[in-house]
Amino acid sequence: MDVAQSSDRRRLGWLLAGVGMLSVSTDSLWIRLSEADAVDVSFWVACCSVPLYTALSHRVDGCWPLEAFRRHPWQQLVIGALTGGSQLSFVIAVTQTRVANVVAIVAAVPLMAAVCAWIWLRERINRTTAIAIAITMAGIGAIVSSSVGEPTLTGDLLGVVAIVGFAVSLTMWRRYPDMSRLVGLSIGGVMTVVALIYWASPLSLDLRAYLSIAAMGLAFNPFGRLALSNAPRFAPVADVALFAPIETVAGTIWAAAFFSEFPRPVAAVGAVIVLIGVFYGTIATTRPKTTPKA
Repeated sequence: MDVAQSSDRRRLGWLLAGVGMLSVSTDSLWIRLSEADAVDVSFWVACCSVPLYTALSHRVDGCWPLEAFRRHPWQQLVIGALTGGSQLSFVIAVTQTRVANVVAIVAAVPLMAAVCAWIWLRERINRTTAIAIAITMAGIGAIVSSSVGEPTLTGDLLGVVAIVGFAVSLTMWRRYPDMSRLVGLSIGGVMTVVALIYWASPLSLDLRAYLSIAAMGLAFNPFGRLALSNAPRFAPVADVALFAPIETVAGTIWAAAFFSEFPRPVAAVGAVIVLIGVFYGTIATTRPKTTPKA
């Protein structure tokens, strides 16, 4: 593979990561708009996404889901547990505390994912990406400092669980590039349904809740997760995770626009710093380098 092809693949990975993060950033919006219990939201989103993933699997993977599963059985089960667990943790966290607090915690994914990839895959973090991660973390620090003492302990802890699961799943997607994304995501959905079926009350919601959950479970969440799971095929884990702060910035905007949870000025400055870090870590690495004259 020549340098140009490698660069094009990396840009594709960035594009998938950016689109995926922007899409899943609406999760907090739909969850809060539904005004439903976290268990019911998670249950219905899983019920919506599993048939969608399964229907797409045969066409995209070129084989039946069971055959794709047999190629990576234990890996698919692990990735299913990770994706299902992180999704459930995120949904419950959003219902336990302020949206801005949860998405701020989620923005720690770049650092967590970079560490996971280094330990498991021995992927070295280049200088540009390391600086970009440092910039984004500084921005997140500014956002978090604007709401110290407001989140609940439960919401914080569940937010941490969500980012750990997401960071490890990104590393697994990178480690097994030929593993079916759709089957792994389907398994995560099935595990969520099985885990919650006893506690869920899926038929007790109102029309507003069903419409919000349908938007999340049939469009934004599944396609966002599909894009994110494919991004590590083309770009290093640290690069893909660098786009996680997009969810922080966008999630804060949704919270301000729909719930009047306005960030303080320092948080707005932090959001700008986050975006600078993301752009530096991507655009800066593709600048043409001058070749010394002989």
